[in-house]
Amino acid sequence: MSSTILNKMSHMKMHGMQRMYQTMLDSHQHQDLTHDEFINTLIQSEWEDREHQKISRHIRLAKFRYGASIEELNFTASRGLDKTQVLRLAEGSFIQKKENILITGPTGVGKSYLASALGQQACQLGYRTLYFNTQKVFPKLKMMKADGSYTREISKIEKYDLLILDDFGLAPFDNTARMILLEIIEDRHGRKSTIISSQLPVAKWYEVIGDSTVADAILDRMVHTAHRLELKGESLRKK
Repeated sequence: MSSTILNKMSHMKMHGMQRMYQTMLDSHQHQDLTHDEFINTLIQSEWEDREHQKISRHIRLAKFRYGASIEELNFTASRGLDKTQVLRLAEGSFIQKKENILITGPTGVGKSYLASALGQQACQLGYRTLYFNTQKVFPKLKMMKADGSYTREISKIEKYDLLILDDFGLAPFDNTARMILLEIIEDRHGRKSTIISSQLPVAKWYEVIGDSTVADAILDRMVHTAHRLELKGESLRKK
């Protein structure tokens, strides 16, 4: 009977429940449990297994630059990183409220790592997250305009709970990239959250975006109610 049950659990892909049932059989633990406790233990194991799989899938699909975590962040005073603010953001309320985060600072101070850590934490909380290097994604999206897959990709980006645009503003936007950025920000405004990291202070973003009318439209939606994290100090890569 036990072998049959284990086989059926495996066939139905109830792997968490299968492992727990096998463990309980091996240890004879089930003999000390009531029927309700026994069923609850099996269901809890299956639920935890599926949650773990979902989180792993979110992290894999996000394609983060770093395998970062909030616990490993460096909060030394010289970096200007407010631990209380970061831990509060890590709770995920900014995603629930559809708010944005802007991370700025000189090269090497850990902007990408911080963005990835917040993204990883979002995945742990069950939010679908997508990470892009800005310098790579816009050429890719421009090519998609040519082959007809652009609309589908933009629609996919819009649905993610959290979008991370890393290394923003390393090169000026041309007209096509500028309008793509506007479409992404417009689609997500008030509906989803976005994290942008950049070496440039926010005041310089107008210049790098280019067209003043488009820049106003983008930054009006991104900046005014965003959480700001301004890192400083020497490059951590040098250290």
